[in-house]
Amino acid sequence: MKKLILPIIAFLLLFSYASPGYAQDSTKVDPTLKGQYLDLLNKSKSFYGSKIINPARLNTYWRNVSDTLTRERKQLRTSHAKINELQKTIADLKGQVEGKESALSSSNQKLNQISFMGMDFEKGTYNTVVWSLILILALGLAFVIIRSAKHIHEAKYRSDLYEEVAAEFQNYKVKANDKEKKLARELQDERNKFEDFKSRGR
Repeated sequence: MKKLILPIIAFLLLFSYASPGYAQDSTKVDPTLKGQYLDLLNKSKSFYGSKIINPARLNTYWRNVSDTLTRERKQLRTSHAKINELQKTIADLKGQVEGKESALSSSNQKLNQISFMGMDFEKGTYNTVVWSLILILALGLAFVIIRSAKHIHEAKYRSDLYEEVAAEFQNYKVKANDKEKKLARELQDERNKFEDFKSRGR
C-alpha cells in the first residue's frame, strides 16, 4: 500500500506544478538567465532529495536560453562583420597614411635640396657655401677698399705736394721775372748813363 501511495503523491505534485494556474506567477523575476534559473529552482519543490520542476517553466527557460543564444550569435556575427569592415578601413587608412608619409618625405627632401648649376645641394651645405663665398667676397672687398684708401691717401699727399711745389715754382717764376725786369731796367739805366757819358766826352 505504501508503495502505491508514494507514486500517487508524486504524480499529484507533478500535476500541480504542471497546471496553468501555477505557471502564472505575479511575482517579479530577474529577467537574466541566471535570475530565471534561480527562480526556477526556488519555485521547484523537493521530493526525497530531488527537485520536481514544472515542465512549462523548464520549456520557457529553455526557450529564453535559445533566444538569448540566437541573439548573442547574431550580435557576434554583426560584431565580426563590423570588425572586418573596421580592419579593412584601418588597412586602407594605413595605406593612405603611408602614401602621404612617403609624399611628405619626398616633399621634405625636395625642400631640403637646392639645385644650383645642375647640381643638387643640401640646404645646410648650400647655405654654408653661399655664406662662405659672401664672407670671402666681403673680406676681399674690405681689402680692396683698404688698399684703395691707402692709394687715395698717397695720391692726395702727392697731389698736395705737387701743388705746393707748383706754387713755389710759380712764386719763383714771378720773383725771377721781377728780378729780370729790374736787372733789365738797371742795365738800360747803365747804358743810358754810358751813352750820356760818351756823348759828353766828345
